[in-house]
Amino acid sequence: MPLSEHEQQLLDQMERALYAEDPKFATALEGTGLRTYTRRRVYLAAAGFVVGVALLMGGMIVSRQLIWLSVVGFLVMLGCALLAVAGWRKHPVPGPGVGLREAPPARRKASVMDRMEQRWQRRRDEHDGL
Repeated sequence: MPLSEHEQQLLDQMERALYAEDPKFATALEGTGLRTYTRRRVYLAAAGFVVGVALLMGGMIVSRQLIWLSVVGFLVMLGCALLAVAGWRKHPVPGPGVGLREAPPARRKASVMDRMEQRWQRRRDEHDGL
């Protein structure tokens, strides 16, 4: 669910305040979030897939009595492949504005209530700045 214009403005304002107060901390946070989480999840799923292949091959090579090891290896491979595909689909497309400093969303025509809310917010900000 995308953020409303007002929520996006508040988020931008909070980001600017964070950069103004502690730029070192803000730059440390740039690499975290959903993008890093999904990338880590895909990498772990790929590593699990390799482990599944090893189990599958190991069960087939060692003996016929360890066929269950091959079945477990196949199930591990299948589960990891599903996790990787699901994580990859959720992965945000890299481009300009990925990270904390996102590009502003496409402008849409503001409704009367949105414009009134923006005016109210500007007046409040001006009053707080005095």
